[in-house]
Amino acid sequence: MRAARYLTLLWPGLPWLWLRGSLPGLVVALGFAVTLDIAVLTTWIWSDLVDVPARIALWAATAVIWGLATASAVSAFPPPLAAGRDAESDMLYVRARNAYLAHDWLTAESTLRTLLQRDATDGEAQLLLGTLLRRVGRLDEARAALDQLSRADAGRIWQAAIVRELGRIDADGRPPADALEPAILPLQPQADDAGGRTAAA
Repeated sequence: MRAARYLTLLWPGLPWLWLRGSLPGLVVALGFAVTLDIAVLTTWIWSDLVDVPARIALWAATAVIWGLATASAVSAFPPPLAAGRDAESDMLYVRARNAYLAHDWLTAESTLRTLLQRDATDGEAQLLLGTLLRRVGRLDEARAALDQLSRADAGRIWQAAIVRELGRIDADGRPPADALEPAILPLQPQADDAGGRTAAA
């Protein structure tokens, strides 16, 4: 699988298109395909339509696109997703989870942040951090953490849990339903008026 990742370097734009679903990667891949097709067609099929200097320019443009795109992809090749946690990271996650379950929010948050400094692609730790922030009422931070996770590759397997947590944030941020309706106080019978009427009668 690791070799297949590096095979995407052979076609400009393909590493970003295939591994990250990037729109600029699609544009570069299509641009290279069109340039290569025109160069092949004018060299071997419609060779009488284009003179030799134009064909050389087309092949030079194809080579430049390939070289620049490949150099760019090699310098910023998307890293593979981590296969799992090492023993120390796993111990940190267990400590954070246990602190969360014990409602020790401070220890849980600091441990999760330490873990995410070690491995920013740990989706499970990011999800637990977002849940913790929601539980302590820091709704804006929780939403930002969950939005970041939903856009990352590590969040792909946690999409259902992310949607559920974002729904809970929306519910926690709304005022209660009874606060939205106007309060109507019951009318109390006025004893003085009743007494006055009796005396007048």
